[in-house]
Amino acid sequence: MYRKLLVILVLFTIPGLIFAQTQDTLQEKGNFRSDSSMMVSSNYKPKVTAFIIPAVFIGYGVVSLTGDNVIRRLDYSTKDELQEDHPLFAAHADDYMQFAPAAAVYGLNLLGIKGKHSLLDATGLYVLSSAIMGGSVTALKKATHRLRPNGSGYTSFPSGHTANAFAAAEFLKQEYKDVSPWYGYAGYTVAIATGVLRTYNNKHWASDVVAGAGFGILSTKLSYLLYPKLKKLITGKGSFNYTVMPSYQQHSMGLSLSGTF
Repeated sequence: MYRKLLVILVLFTIPGLIFAQTQDTLQEKGNFRSDSSMMVSSNYKPKVTAFIIPAVFIGYGVVSLTGDNVIRRLDYSTKDELQEDHPLFAAHADDYMQFAPAAAVYGLNLLGIKGKHSLLDATGLYVLSSAIMGGSVTALKKATHRLRPNGSGYTSFPSGHTANAFAAAEFLKQEYKDVSPWYGYAGYTVAIATGVLRTYNNKHWASDVVAGAGFGILSTKLSYLLYPKLKKLITGKGSFNYTVMPSYQQHSMGLSLSGTF
């Protein structure tokens, strides 16, 4: 029992290797933060190695979809052991923890601890990341039609909660890694805990969670690559004034964007 749990714990903690790199995947030039002009870095040039970890995570999950193999058998054995040891386990903290790293970005800004970008541009980056992540996860849930381990539905692969948590953790890391790497460590710790809770709650297979982590990390990396280009394409210049506000329409929460181009 403990051997299998140790294996899956190692899988969840692999994202920590991201911080062991001696050189970050960004090649930065100059100071990209400007509160007055809300400039966004256009020199985000991720190396190929920046995408290895999320690609491995996604590949791990995809392999589990191919039939009876060691990864899929590990899914079943992990589920059986967790349910045997904790049959009544039910915690809903993961419903809120998935947003904690992103909320930390706003909290730190309100406390006067500034990140890489202005709060408005950081919001744009996070919204784009969420859009990429949400679109890919939703499409895959429908395409794979995998039954959840608790039998509650056919939307198991990949884990949306985990993808959201890891996207937020990478967002926190990117914004504050130049201030202190500990912000990134904290964000990833929360993301890992979110993924672990999804398996303990019997809502997802372990491979769902690993793949969700990959999609979350990849979505944020892509948003930092694409956002400056999209912003320039839309506005025709490097900056514009805009406001993002929460909205509530037809019983759904969302975000509204207004700006001066």
